[in-house]
Amino acid sequence: MTNTREPRGHDPRTVLTHYLDALVAGDVDRIARSFAVDATWSLHGTLPLAGEKRGRDAIMGFLLGAGGLYRPGTQEFSFGEITAEEDRAVLEWNVRGVAAATGRSYDNDYCGVFVIRDGRIVGVREYLDTQHAGETLFRSSGAA
Repeated sequence: MTNTREPRGHDPRTVLTHYLDALVAGDVDRIARSFAVDATWSLHGTLPLAGEKRGRDAIMGFLLGAGGLYRPGTQEFSFGEITAEEDRAVLEWNVRGVAAATGRSYDNDYCGVFVIRDGRIVGVREYLDTQHAGETLFRSSGAA
């Protein structure tokens, strides 16, 4: 019997697909297991969530904190195609929802570069329209 709770392949496309499936399902344990213990996640800009998160626990805190920026039940993801080569995968996606802090509608496009090794995500560099995020998700804009 195959254990469907763990990544079944080590190639970047498969690992990223399993991570996205866990994200959409809200399966926090599977999301956490998608990352290496010493993984990093970088979000550029001056948003309150910006900076580099080091380690699985810090990344999970970041992801859970980001999810809390939306009114319950309003956050929706749509994912584009995954482009993968060697140990990297690039994904474009869209996030929509209603901001918990401002009540404003949020609709933003993202791009992420994921580095995969030994069946786990070891690094992420995330890009988005930080001005829109700051103005929509936070009471006072910290975006630049």
